[in-house]
Amino acid sequence: MDKNHQMWQDLGMDLETHDQLCEALPAAFGDVFLTSNDSPDTMDYFYAVAADIHGLRPAELVEEQKKGRKIFGTFCVFVPDEVILASDGIVTGLCGGSQFWVPEGETVLPANTCPLIKASVGARLGRTCPFFRIADMFVGETTCDGKKKAYEILGEDVPMHIMHLPHGKRPQDMQAWSDEIRLFMDQAGELTGKPATLETLNDSIRIMNEKRRALARLYECRKNENVPISGRDALLIMQIAFFDDPERLTAQVNRVCDELEQRIADGKSVAAKDAPRILITGTPLAVPNWKIHNIIESSGAVVVCEENCTGTRYFTHEVAEDNKSVEEAIDALTDRYLGNINCACFTPNPGRADDIVRLAKEYDVDGVIDLNLKFCNLYDTEGYLVERRLSDEGIPVLGLETDYTDSDAEQLRTRVEAFLEMIAD
Repeated sequence: MDKNHQMWQDLGMDLETHDQLCEALPAAFGDVFLTSNDSPDTMDYFYAVAADIHGLRPAELVEEQKKGRKIFGTFCVFVPDEVILASDGIVTGLCGGSQFWVPEGETVLPANTCPLIKASVGARLGRTCPFFRIADMFVGETTCDGKKKAYEILGEDVPMHIMHLPHGKRPQDMQAWSDEIRLFMDQAGELTGKPATLETLNDSIRIMNEKRRALARLYECRKNENVPISGRDALLIMQIAFFDDPERLTAQVNRVCDELEQRIADGKSVAAKDAPRILITGTPLAVPNWKIHNIIESSGAVVVCEENCTGTRYFTHEVAEDNKSVEEAIDALTDRYLGNINCACFTPNPGRADDIVRLAKEYDVDGVIDLNLKFCNLYDTEGYLVERRLSDEGIPVLGLETDYTDSDAEQLRTRVEAFLEMIAD
């Protein structure tokens, strides 16, 4: 038995079913990422991680657990990683981007629940995701009704901490979120046995800000007329950013950016000069959900920006550093994590449409694709306002709805190709 299988067995995973996933993923990965010769050489690290997504990082996490450290599995960009790091905890994202896990999720959830939620629950209940098996605590947030009820199921056999997110940004909402961060800080310190201090909070804020700067640098490269990296590669980097050690991730992203900046200087582009530039907005794209990027870029366009949780929303706006007290650090986290994230869960939420319009101009896009997962009422409903705003601004927009299956791939391709032809005229 190889090391990975031994680890998975020790974690109590369903090896037979998990092997089916392991057999399918390499082909899917190869079809999307290994069919092009224009990827940066420095993507080698991210390809290696993706090729062994359930092996490399989980093995590291298991070793850290043996040293007494605690692993926090998180679902959302509203959970402040800084709080976990400040208590000597480790953050990992959780599986939820594949149709493979959906049927198991549907054994306990309604079929008309969004696929991301069904996949997350299925990955845990089916014992086919090591990250779900490793986590000492799940940290959820009340961004939607589907998640809130799913957390009750996930919390039956693993400790679950839920952060109650206000649905506005009034002064009283900011205070409420500060209280939630404070409660989470107490909970994290209790679990790890190492309560956060002002020093560890400031250190963790600096670590996360460096990570944000590296990802912002990556996206800055994508603004260039000569696009030095495909949207598919950029998306993979963002997806791995949720799982990897933050300091190592920062170093690897900066390594990629060094190469991208040289490509820009050399006038090298992954796309034709007349390739339509596309911005994607809407629901997050959890690993291994690469479907829409692959369809767009194999149809002759290039994705230059994502305004979603697996895009700019993850790294935009830093947390104030060098705080003078723990309370000041909590206020800084509140400002960043509530005041500066424009999720569809807020009402009213004009800030998200403002962000999309601004990004469309900054990245000189030819069109926007508003992509929503089926049964995500938040983003689907807000799509009406977003798409109307973009039309008013004269920015072409295409609204799409999909799930994790491939059954609609050709229909999506037909609609995307028609959209690209329209904006090319």
